Amino acid sequence: MIGRLDPKTGQMKLTRSPTPRSNPYGMVIASNGDPVFDEFGSNKIGRIDPKTMAIKEYVLPDPGTRPRRIAISSGDTIWYTDFSLGYLGRLDLKSGQVKQWPSPSGGKSQPYAITALNDVIWYVESNTKPNMLVRFDPKTEAFQTWRIPSGGGVVRNMTPTRDGGLALAESGVNKVAVVTIR
Repeated sequence: MIGRLDPKTGQMKLTRSPTPRSNPYGMVIASNGDPVFDEFGSNKIGRIDPKTMAIKEYVLPDPGTRPRRIAISSGDTIWYTDFSLGYLGRLDLKSGQVKQWPSPSGGKSQPYAITALNDVIWYVESNTKPNMLVRFDPKTEAFQTWRIPSGGGVVRNMTPTRDGGLALAESGVNKVAVVTIR
């Protein structure tokens, strides 16, 4: 289910995903205020109208795709990590067009945490030992990778820092990593 809490009234509204057992997971907010979420139990990304609570689903090309986390860059471009097949994906909300790239460490790399920083995409491959931090430049479609010194132990979340770096939640090793970007 997807829910909306009105902080003024405390009222909660819930809507079932049209796809049974879709397991809504990560969420970002589009420029018009619509929440966009991945459906980890399916090969879909959803968008919900916060007023009507109507859900539109975007079907991703491979039935085996399982989008784990999502990020948003300029132009409301949605980026997702395909945990089950080892891809980075891009969804254009206007056209519904999807493009995917194999993650550098391959199909079993289990890409997880993801964020967009200045329209560059950063994510972590969580099934590599140690975990790998991945940078993807959408303009050149080029990848760069770095080993996470502590191992990472499964980085589930990451966020840009105020100074233009990244903060990674390394849940498997009980640490927070701070990445300085030069």
